Amino acid sequence: MSRSSVPAHQQRHKIVAKHGAHFTMMVVGVSRYLARRLSSTRSSRPSCRLPGTIASVHYKQLDKLTEVEIIKAELEEKQFKVKLTVIDTPGFGDYVNNRDSWTPIVDFIDDQHEAYMRQEQQPQREEKTDLRVHSCLYFIRPTGHTLKPLDIEIMKRLGTRVNLIPVIAKADTLTQNDLFVFKQRIREVIAAQGIRIYQPPVETDDEAAAEHARMLADAIPFSIIGSTEDVQTPDGRHVKGREYLWGVAEVENENHCDFRKLRSLLIRTHMLDLISTTEELHYENYRQQQMETRKFGEPKVKKVDNPKFKEEEEHLRKRFTEQVKAEEARFRQWEQHLIAERDRLNKDLEMAHSAIKQLEGELDNLQTGYGRGSARR
Repeated sequence: MSRSSVPAHQQRHKIVAKHGAHFTMMVVGVSRYLARRLSSTRSSRPSCRLPGTIASVHYKQLDKLTEVEIIKAELEEKQFKVKLTVIDTPGFGDYVNNRDSWTPIVDFIDDQHEAYMRQEQQPQREEKTDLRVHSCLYFIRPTGHTLKPLDIEIMKRLGTRVNLIPVIAKADTLTQNDLFVFKQRIREVIAAQGIRIYQPPVETDDEAAAEHARMLADAIPFSIIGSTEDVQTPDGRHVKGREYLWGVAEVENENHCDFRKLRSLLIRTHMLDLISTTEELHYENYRQQQMETRKFGEPKVKKVDNPKFKEEEEHLRKRFTEQVKAEEARFRQWEQHLIAERDRLNKDLEMAHSAIKQLEGELDNLQTGYGRGSARR
């Protein structure tokens, strides 16, 4: 086969396999198992570059509500080296009032596009720092109902900036039937709300790859069981999973969850597509938007100075204010109900005390009358 007849994606794969790949993944939501796993296995020797261990970089960019935590590692699988960066977002969704909790996450993604674009404008561009996010795993609570308003809001914002991959956390807390229904409801909300998520491309020249891509697409949102514990199955196997009275939920059993499918998508089959999509779609959209709204070399316009963002911020603030007022009204109504119930119980208690005193008085009178009668006899 001549070099020109080799598909472009295969040529790119050979080039990347030779030099290694830089892959940045963000995890957002209630269960960030992967980032915790990497953090807990960080090597005590910063210079160590063993497969699957943390290299040395680990710092925090703090914000009012949500943190952005960066963890770097070097992985190697079948002589394919990957410099992996995991962007964790502890604190997101953990507050009673989660208004603007997505701001540090969205700002971080935009800031990486901005930083890369400004480096490209410099005369010397040989060594560029690149933390552009290639994929974002958004973890969804396993409620069994549907997406929450906060999920919809942040997913809408992320889907236009990054390859968004929805993931159901702690899938072992749902039955298979409930999980199937939950997935379907999430897909319906994603479609109805116009949320953009990553769809694995189907290769028309490779039927096996096309079938695999369709299988991955059908599994979205991926259901995940997270565990670092080795447990023994009833048939004697030792696996990563969670042990229950009814049996073992296995992390890598495709009948139990989609962990292997998600791993295949991220690491084995679609990593290069996630990287190229970030470069050719999300970064390019950002670059074009910025080039249309500001002069060359001009600093980025802050959102607070942009009338469009001011209007959007005011709309969101108004909506959250209305929600808070509704919750406060509901709380006051509940509080009034409790006060009324307390007053009723106190009144009943006072009546009971009065009745007891009356009975005690009658008893004393009877005892006094009985004593007089006995004395006369």
